[in-house]
Amino acid sequence: MRQILIIVGKEWRDGLRNRWLVATTTLLAVLALTLGFLGSAPTGAVKVSALSVTIVSLSSLTIFLVPLMALLLSYDAIVGEIDRGTMALLLAYPVARWQVVLGKFAGHLAILLFATVIGYGVAGVAVQWTQGGESGAWAAFALLIATSVLLGGVFVAIGYFVSASVGDRGTAGGVAIGVWLFFVLIYDMALLGGLVADQGRNLTAQALNVLLLLNPADVYRLLNLATANDVGVFAGVAGLSAHAGLAPVTLICALLAWIVAPLAAAILLFSRRQV
Repeated sequence: MRQILIIVGKEWRDGLRNRWLVATTTLLAVLALTLGFLGSAPTGAVKVSALSVTIVSLSSLTIFLVPLMALLLSYDAIVGEIDRGTMALLLAYPVARWQVVLGKFAGHLAILLFATVIGYGVAGVAVQWTQGGESGAWAAFALLIATSVLLGGVFVAIGYFVSASVGDRGTAGGVAIGVWLFFVLIYDMALLGGLVADQGRNLTAQALNVLLLLNPADVYRLLNLATANDVGVFAGVAGLSAHAGLAPVTLICALLAWIVAPLAAAILLFSRRQV
C-alpha cells in the first residue's frame, strides 16, 4: 500500500508541475460556467430549475471532454515511461508492476476528481446563487459529478490498456484518439442507424440493454439524463431508462466494471512485457 501511495503522490506532483491539474480544472470551470449561464436563460419560460438545465448541458460536455482528457492523461503512462527509460529505473525499486499501474491510475484519477469537483462545483454554486431554483436538483448535480469522475476513470483505465498494448507513444496516441472517436461519436451513430434499419423487427429490448451497456458514454448518459424526472423531461429522454429496463444501480455497476476490466487487462499485459 505504501508503494502505491508513493506513486500516487508522484503522479499528483507531476500533474502540478506540468500544469495538467491547473489546466483541466480551469478548462472545466470556464466551460461549465459558460454552459451554466447560457443554458439557464430559457428556464423562466419552460419552468425548469436553472440547475437542472445546467446538468443537461454539463452532461453533454462531459461525454465529449472528460473521456478525451482522461485518454490524454493516460495513453503514454506505461509505454511513454518505457520509451524514456524511466520505467526500468522505477522497477529497480522494491515495487511490483501491478502496484505501479494502480498507483499511476489512482494518481491520474485524483487529478480528474479534483478538476471535476472544483470545476463543476464552482459552476453549480454560481448558477444556483445567481439563478435560484429548487434545492432538490442538487442530488442530480451530485450524481453528475460522481458519475463524471467514474466516466473519467473508465477512459483512464482504457488508456492504460492501450498504453500496455502498443510499442511506442505515437501508436498509443493514435489508438487513444480512435477509441475516443469510437465510443463518443461512431458507436451511437451506428446504433441509431441499426435501430432505424431494424424498425423494431429483430432488435429486442434485452439486446438494446446490452448494446447500451457496451458503451460507457451511453451508460453515463442514461444515468444523468434519464434517471431524474426534471432533468429527463428537459433533456427529451424521459422514460428512456425505464424503457431500457436498466436501473441506476445496474448502470453504476456497469461503469465500475468498465474500470476494472481494462485496468486488470493492462496489469496483465504489463506484467508480461519486457522493459
